[in-house]
Amino acid sequence: MTAVESRPAGAVGATPAHRPFGARVGAFVALTKPRIIELLLITTVPVMFLAQRGVPDPLLVLWVVVGGYLSAGGANALNMYIDRDIDAVMSRTERRPLVTGMVSPREALVFGIALAVGSTLWLGLLVNALASALALAALLFYVFVYTLGLKRRTAQNIVWGGIAGCMPVFVGWAAVTNSLSWSALVLFLVIFFWTPPHYWPLSMKVRDDYARAGVPMLPVIKGNLAVARQIVAYSWVMVLVSLALWPLADTSWLYPVAAAVLGVAWLKEAHGLHTRAKAGMVGAKLKEMRLFHWSITYLTLLFVVIAVDPFVK
Repeated sequence: MTAVESRPAGAVGATPAHRPFGARVGAFVALTKPRIIELLLITTVPVMFLAQRGVPDPLLVLWVVVGGYLSAGGANALNMYIDRDIDAVMSRTERRPLVTGMVSPREALVFGIALAVGSTLWLGLLVNALASALALAALLFYVFVYTLGLKRRTAQNIVWGGIAGCMPVFVGWAAVTNSLSWSALVLFLVIFFWTPPHYWPLSMKVRDDYARAGVPMLPVIKGNLAVARQIVAYSWVMVLVSLALWPLADTSWLYPVAAAVLGVAWLKEAHGLHTRAKAGMVGAKLKEMRLFHWSITYLTLLFVVIAVDPFVK
């Protein structure tokens, strides 16, 4: 499946003569998608506390945060370079730097490659080879498997493409221990099963955007009820998997209690969305964005608890 024909990237506005330095800097920052990276860092640093069973070396945390930002930023810049055609026909993305012409495609490509190379060297030299290799694997997976391979071809794109977003857990654990563990795998799986019910409500909201761009997101292919059913299924698996960390990581009482309370709150929202979809509600009455916004709060609170838990025992 391919994107529909659209105006060329850069048709919206900025010519080389109308690209102020400050706006250009902001455009390059926007290429890294800072808001998404905030979420990635929220899942990386707490894992370092769990792996350390206490406070990790602050300098190591800094190296990992900087390297992780550069790596994810490079992946996002390359994603925008590849998707500039469909970004131009979606109202949600029509102000991105490549579409407005504030950054040229060549500049974005060079910028993304530079961040990819720089982040790999940064993590390899200042953290360790395993963390560097895992970050690079996430970047390559996001660019080549998700963006180039899955996004325009299958409604399961976000399910398997979400693997890239799970990798920061491994990077954080490897940074501290130079190894991986079953505990890290559980947290990887929590994010894996969290990603579809996190993103599908948003794609339900902007379904027409994706349909216009020719991207086969699940809400475009299936109706709201079918998507809501899958959201409920993934949500139950996610909550159950999250509880598995308790025996594996030998956490205190805090983690299982918090995971259970947060999980119940999540399931209430997921089932609420399913109930509204089953009743045929659409538009504002469907309230799909309630789950989207709650999903970010859920993940943030769960990983804050993961960081705090080692100090409770």
